[in-house]
Amino acid sequence: MALPGNLRRQPANRGLVSHCTHHHIVVFLLTFFSYSLLHASRKTFSNVKVSISSQWTPSCLNSTAPELRPYELWNSSHLFPNAEAATLFLGTLDTIFLFSYAVGLFVSGIVGDRLNLRWVLSFGMCSSALVVFIFGTLTEWLHFYNKWLYCCLWVVNGLLQSTGWPCVVAVMGNWFGKAGRGFVFGLWSACASVGNILGAFLASCVLKYGYEYAFLVTASVQFAGGVIVFFGLLTSPKEVGLPELGADEDGRMEEDANRPLMGDDDADDDERNYSIQAADTDNQPKAIGFFQACCLPGVVLYSLAYACLKMVNYSFFFWLPFYLSNNFGWKEAEADQLSIWYDVGGIIGGTIQGLISDVLQKRAPVLAISLLFAVGSLFGYSRSPNSKPINAVIMAITGFFIGGPSNMISSAISADLGRQDLVKGSSEALATVTGIVDGTGSIGAAVGQYLVSLIQENLRWMWVFYFFILMVSNFLLKI
Repeated sequence: MALPGNLRRQPANRGLVSHCTHHHIVVFLLTFFSYSLLHASRKTFSNVKVSISSQWTPSCLNSTAPELRPYELWNSSHLFPNAEAATLFLGTLDTIFLFSYAVGLFVSGIVGDRLNLRWVLSFGMCSSALVVFIFGTLTEWLHFYNKWLYCCLWVVNGLLQSTGWPCVVAVMGNWFGKAGRGFVFGLWSACASVGNILGAFLASCVLKYGYEYAFLVTASVQFAGGVIVFFGLLTSPKEVGLPELGADEDGRMEEDANRPLMGDDDADDDERNYSIQAADTDNQPKAIGFFQACCLPGVVLYSLAYACLKMVNYSFFFWLPFYLSNNFGWKEAEADQLSIWYDVGGIIGGTIQGLISDVLQKRAPVLAISLLFAVGSLFGYSRSPNSKPINAVIMAITGFFIGGPSNMISSAISADLGRQDLVKGSSEALATVTGIVDGTGSIGAAVGQYLVSLIQENLRWMWVFYFFILMVSNFLLKI
């Protein structure tokens, strides 16, 4: 007779501590910092938007200033006639990046399940670093400015960066089971926020020398990280002779530990009697197909809901330093440093909410309550006064209630969905499911970045926040 769910989960929770080795810690740190470096290079672009906009637009000259000739030579960097046009193009670049990133996620998840995850991750990190260097540093050193070149480079960068998240989530899913996954993945998913903080710090330190050096530093650090990942990352416990997840003597224990914590127990019992995968006599699990992954319970629902939430979260990621500088007139370096508090709130939110979801054995109620508070925090932040301490506090609260749920969906819930009973514990479903969830979210984020630039230009920032509130409310309706 099957034990009640709360009793069956107790051994798995004890196993979280007893099965942890130094290999688990190394994997945790390497995957954490590899994705942090990817996010740091993305954050650099948002942190130097004001400097890039100034470089791409002509300076205001008084009537007595001499006119430099030839005009084409002295104004070759002036791609746009005014700051508004430059801002719109910067929003377009964000949209281009996210669309290519979204497409790449769908592909990278499938590739990651079929090739060595370490190779795919290392290749993505090193090649993306080279593209970032060309985009922000080499073009400035050569004084070569071209809108089409920028667009093409950012498309390639989006495709290459998409290799990161499906691979690191899949590796973490291979090493850490469902026991305590909400807390472990909640803490680990702070890698994106830590990357944002690192990128903001590096950019603010060298921005006084020119925005091209911000790109140079982050690209160099990311490339070095890719090399370390190639030689040091272990993608699965079997590489060092440890048992894989689900290989315990008590198979039911780990099978239950791999069950997602989002649906009703009755629904799980009904679904436990069939599988979308045929029985495989080979001990090596086969990679799940794309459409099979879409048919898994909860994948489409959470993917669509995540599209709304990631639209808001990435709007803060791409536009927060620009908003602080543009709306309050603060210096760009100061705005970069202040924007860190949003990520601090996201780190704390993801960890605490993940822990609460482990205790409750449910994720959806935690998400719903957090996003209800997110609506209020967005409304409050839209009316933040011109005071840096007050702005930082409200910003951190907003990050807690928006960044926390975003981290939970993209990491813990994606791992839950990729290791549920219908997949029979196949680790080769993790990257595919993660790519679907994050890819759909990135499509929503891509559309959002262009809408933010349009709304800001025509209706100002207050309406941008109303748009964010609408998206968060739409997410609540979906879950």
